[in-house]
Amino acid sequence: MNRPSRSLRPLYVALVAVFGALASVQAAKAQPLVGYIRTGDRPIVKSTVTLWSAGPHSPKKRAQATSGNDGRFELEAPPRQPGETLYLLATGGSPPGAGTGRSDPAIVLMATLGEALPKRVTVNELTTVASVWTAAQFLDGTALSGNALGLKIAARNVPNLVDLPSGTWGPVIQDGLNSSQTTTLAIFDTLGDLLAGCIARVRDDACAKLFAATIPPGGSAPANTLAAAENVAQHPANEPGKLFALLDTLYPIPHDRRWRPVPYMPYLAYAPPSWTLALVYAGGGLNSLGGIGIDADGNAWAGDNFLVGSQSTLYTSFGGGVSEVGSSGSPLSPMTLGFRGGGVDGPGFGLAVTADRVWVDSLAGKSVSVFDRRTGKPLSPPAGYTFNGQLGSMQGIIATPSGDIWALDNDNSQVVYFPNGDPARARILCRRVNGKPTDGTCSVDTPFQLAIDQQNRIWITNSGNGTVTRFPAGNPADAQTLKVQLSPTGIAVDSQGNVWVNNSLGTPSLVEKLTLVWDKITGWVKGAFSHGSADQQAVLFRSLYQTITKFPGGNVTLFHPDGTEAPGSPFDGGKSIIAPWGIAVDGNDNIWVANATGRSFTELCGVRTQTCPPGSKVGDPISPVKTGYFGQGLQILTDIAIDPAGNVWLANNWDQADVGMSQIPDPALSTRMGGDGFIVFFGLAKPVKTPLIGPVRGW
Repeated sequence: MNRPSRSLRPLYVALVAVFGALASVQAAKAQPLVGYIRTGDRPIVKSTVTLWSAGPHSPKKRAQATSGNDGRFELEAPPRQPGETLYLLATGGSPPGAGTGRSDPAIVLMATLGEALPKRVTVNELTTVASVWTAAQFLDGTALSGNALGLKIAARNVPNLVDLPSGTWGPVIQDGLNSSQTTTLAIFDTLGDLLAGCIARVRDDACAKLFAATIPPGGSAPANTLAAAENVAQHPANEPGKLFALLDTLYPIPHDRRWRPVPYMPYLAYAPPSWTLALVYAGGGLNSLGGIGIDADGNAWAGDNFLVGSQSTLYTSFGGGVSEVGSSGSPLSPMTLGFRGGGVDGPGFGLAVTADRVWVDSLAGKSVSVFDRRTGKPLSPPAGYTFNGQLGSMQGIIATPSGDIWALDNDNSQVVYFPNGDPARARILCRRVNGKPTDGTCSVDTPFQLAIDQQNRIWITNSGNGTVTRFPAGNPADAQTLKVQLSPTGIAVDSQGNVWVNNSLGTPSLVEKLTLVWDKITGWVKGAFSHGSADQQAVLFRSLYQTITKFPGGNVTLFHPDGTEAPGSPFDGGKSIIAPWGIAVDGNDNIWVANATGRSFTELCGVRTQTCPPGSKVGDPISPVKTGYFGQGLQILTDIAIDPAGNVWLANNWDQADVGMSQIPDPALSTRMGGDGFIVFFGLAKPVKTPLIGPVRGW
């Protein structure tokens, strides 16, 4: 085709622009959406169906329709704006045969669609439960709003729970790790059954019963099914037995049958400890997770103690690599092997995510490794950064707001410092010879984890002697030692500058202390007669582990910014804190503790008590007392992290502990020491900005 002459070129350019604009308009024309409003397998007639778009501000109405006698509706949706999340609300209407047939204001159902319209959607109780629990931190009545990334993460997880076109279960909740290994499917269905009992009016007072059982702490009864679901999702530990008892009220078992006449099965046979929804995410090399972190896109990273499928034990282990999964749990790293190279070999608790890199400490490799966050490509040398073999088994690592990287050598009681993340300038601090510091800087003892506060001070937990070391980042020689409880592990700083420290053994009694000392001595003696240092360490660790399980306990110490311990500290979460490992702070400054051998996690009220249930004090448990949140796939845990949607991510570290402590394990179980991936509890925490670099930042 010949180009136009110079004199006609402006007209040509203008015509191209006009036709291009027309083409864009044509491509972005309104999109039809066909769907059904249902309760169980029955249609809801004459329900008002509204399409909304959500973002940081108040939601906007996009289209509206009314369901027909078969529950069908069709609407024309205008083009979605960038950054918006779409959702449907169905209000009013009634199922055939329910009550008088007039529109029932108690009926409000929801389906979060995400960033694009599907061709078909079914809105029912299951889509409502999936949408409410994943977006619990963003819902206020019928209004959905919040940070754009968090809304996207919430929407992306809905299809894991429910298939939007059909309104039945999604693929992940039905997979092998979730359907039969956890109670999530039964909890999900039971919640759907309870909402359906009100919508279908299985008894005249069904809605009144539901609303009375879902009154939030210090609040009033809801007026519709969506509000009832929100109250449960936002206060899952509030009198769970009261709501469960309603199952028998609405669906008593007929005398000639064995099962309740519910629309969704399986349902719960026993009252749950809380009405949480969680999914297990696996793949991408995830196995025996150590440290974890969330990046700027909401993707989750983990260091894997062991290689998937390996017969790893304390005596013989195959080091794993680094794994990444998307914000909806889909594997992004290579299956089985994960990301490898760069010296990574059996990463421990040390993992730090920055804007463009992932830093990982290795236990077996005795090194520090670096990966490109976008590609997973190793950036460190083949052996990692070992400082010419001067490093031992590594644990904690952090990135600071100024760009520095700090890491901990747990074996040799050293601190490794990368100024501005530059390996060429890296050096070892806090060296010790015969138990004494040699370089005139800080003194640490088997350091485990570290944090940086708003005053640019480094805080390090010393797991070997029950203390915390604190020093200015620019002057490690000016170090202070603060007393905590026995065997401190994780540490975190809230937005007010307070420092929270996990004590994995807490405050043992005299008998417990003597037992610990005795088991340590006997473990060392037994190990001395074994073949090599690895066996000696394994025997010693086994002895200590067995002692910890004999005397479950632990607590959390709170320091104010001036270094004084807070009144009431340490806190034990109503006896729910057991061998605490990882710790995180959410956007409300509430505290989340991963209980390792407790196979649970605890939420404590933080310093901003106005964000806690009425009457709460600093350090009070918000999660169930004595138990914390447990079940739903939780195994022996290490780390815990919170994402921009308020989802709580936990690291399953060990599954079958007895396997890992056997020199020759049962072949049928010999690959079962490593824990099964991430456990993600939806919408439990106030969202935070990620990656976590320095103290927590809320939205």
